[in-house]
Amino acid sequence: MVKLSIKVISYLIIVLVFTSTSSMAQNDTVNWLSFEELESEFVKEPKKVIIHFYADWCVYCKKMEEDVYTKPEVVKTIEDDYYAVKFNVESTDIISFGGREFKNLNVGRQRNPNHQIAEYLANQKEKGIVLPATVILNEKFEINQRFFTYLSPKSLLKILKY
Repeated sequence: MVKLSIKVISYLIIVLVFTSTSSMAQNDTVNWLSFEELESEFVKEPKKVIIHFYADWCVYCKKMEEDVYTKPEVVKTIEDDYYAVKFNVESTDIISFGGREFKNLNVGRQRNPNHQIAEYLANQKEKGIVLPATVILNEKFEINQRFFTYLSPKSLLKILKY
C-alpha cells in the first residue's frame, strides 16, 4: 500500500479544484455561426446579429479576433443578445441565404476579391469594403449600423449595449 504525505494529498486536491473550476469557466471566445446556421437560428428566435467581416491578410481583423472578441464582457454580451457571424470576404464558398445564392465572382480577377455577401452587407459606395468591417443587424434583419475600422472592446461594448 502506498502512503501519501499530507503535502501530496493537498497538492492533488488543489489541482483537482483548479481543473474543475477552469472547465466550468465561461467560454472565452464568441460562438461564431455560418450564414446558413444564422438563418436557421434566426427563424427559430429572431435576435440582433453582429457580423465580423475579415480577411486573412488584415492585421486589424486579427487584432479584433484576439483582443476584442475574447474579452469576457464582450463574449457575454454577444452570447446573451446577438447571433454572431464571422466571414472571410475572400471566401470562395457558395452561400445560400435568405432564398438567394451568394458567391465570389471576383476570384482571380483582382488582388483582394470580395464575396458577394460581403459586398451586399458591408460595401461603402465610394470606398468599397474596408476591413475590419462590423455590421450590426436588428431583430428584423435590417442593417442598423456598419463600422469599417478596428473597434476596441470598450467601443464595441458601447455599440452592442446601445
